[in-house]
Amino acid sequence: MTKSPGAILDSAQRSPRRGESQDGTSTPKGFFVTGTDTGVGKTVVAAALTRALVAGGRRVVVMKPVASGAEQTAEGLRSADALALIAAANVSAPYEWVNPYCFLPAISPHIAAHESGVVIDPALIRARFDALAGHADVVVVEGAGGWLAPVTESAAMADLALTLELPVILVVGLRLGCLNHALLTHESILARGADFAGWVANGIDPAMERLPENLATLVHRLGQPLARIPPLAPGARPPELGDVAAWLGRD
Repeated sequence: MTKSPGAILDSAQRSPRRGESQDGTSTPKGFFVTGTDTGVGKTVVAAALTRALVAGGRRVVVMKPVASGAEQTAEGLRSADALALIAAANVSAPYEWVNPYCFLPAISPHIAAHESGVVIDPALIRARFDALAGHADVVVVEGAGGWLAPVTESAAMADLALTLELPVILVVGLRLGCLNHALLTHESILARGADFAGWVANGIDPAMERLPENLATLVHRLGQPLARIPPLAPGARPPELGDVAAWLGRD
């Protein structure tokens, strides 16, 4: 089950990876945003959380450790997800710190890395994270794909979250099949010993049948979500997660 607000905050206060904002309040040094699958809205949620933390007075930097499906630009490969996160933050950093591993084809990162002759090194990702954390109160980190998406022949995105020692926020894309995906992901997060900070219900399918019943099942199994985002029309205003940021970041 999802922890109560008090339990989340207590666990955050025990975390050694903490920073202090200019107003003297402490916040977990970061959050790792994962999802039940690819295309469930991780970037939307991570960017919204970043904007909310910024609005709350935090110095926030972002990280997308591994990205595929990038575009070739004059500056080199650039991930649209990483750029969206950068635009939401108020602490700038070299792109190579924010997105250490960036690949052109929109395929699983471990396959893209193999085809590029690159070995994804979790130690390098941790070093980049530590460098970013040294310049901010909070680092919002977004994974790629789902929680168990492979990043090397033996490591998954989950291993990166554990390497960074961050509380995990799970984005559940509300569509057919989300119950199984959400419950399996939640089970794996707990089984691996990660700190489950909560989940976000993201309405990605406006035509989903029995949405209230599906939500009720998820609430019963996972607890109340940190936020519920309705389906967004193209060009719609991004969601506001101010209450979530205040809840996760307060003492």
